[in-house]
Amino acid sequence: MAVSAAPEPELNETLESIAQSEVKAVYVADSSGSLYSEQVHYLVRKYLRDCKATGKEVGVHMHNNMQLAFANTIEGIIMGANFLDATMAGLGRSAGNCPIELLIAFLHNPKYKLRPVLECVQNAIEPLRSKLLRGYDLPYLLTGMLNQHPRAAIKFKEAELKCKKGDILEFSDTLIEKE
Repeated sequence: MAVSAAPEPELNETLESIAQSEVKAVYVADSSGSLYSEQVHYLVRKYLRDCKATGKEVGVHMHNNMQLAFANTIEGIIMGANFLDATMAGLGRSAGNCPIELLIAFLHNPKYKLRPVLECVQNAIEPLRSKLLRGYDLPYLLTGMLNQHPRAAIKFKEAELKCKKGDILEFSDTLIEKE
């Protein structure tokens, strides 16, 4: 799940096991939202090399902690991934994921219709956004930048919801001290 934190030998062992399994697809999952394009290139190539020969498809699931989910999804496409995860308005756990409306616009494929997605975002997603504590925000940037699980950012945001305004500089200092 958090491939950015997986040691190479463990990743190799996992891919070898997946290659021999009955699963149909394997995903490069950037749960911490901390991957850069060159890492996406490396990982998608590796997954394709290790799993494609046994009939597995490769996908990408990117989080948006550093506002790279869309860009990294596109990089995954360029490298050969053909399963793409995206969510309405990018809404997903913590900083969210690749926004599906951006992906549809980029793919420019007439079989994908943007208007129904925009309607859903307008009428269902936007009214929920402020209540859900999800979507890009500074605490998620910091956990992504430091390749840390977003649990600390989630806790910080939950405290803010309870009217305990957090100090983003103090939060940042605390995370950096843990490094």
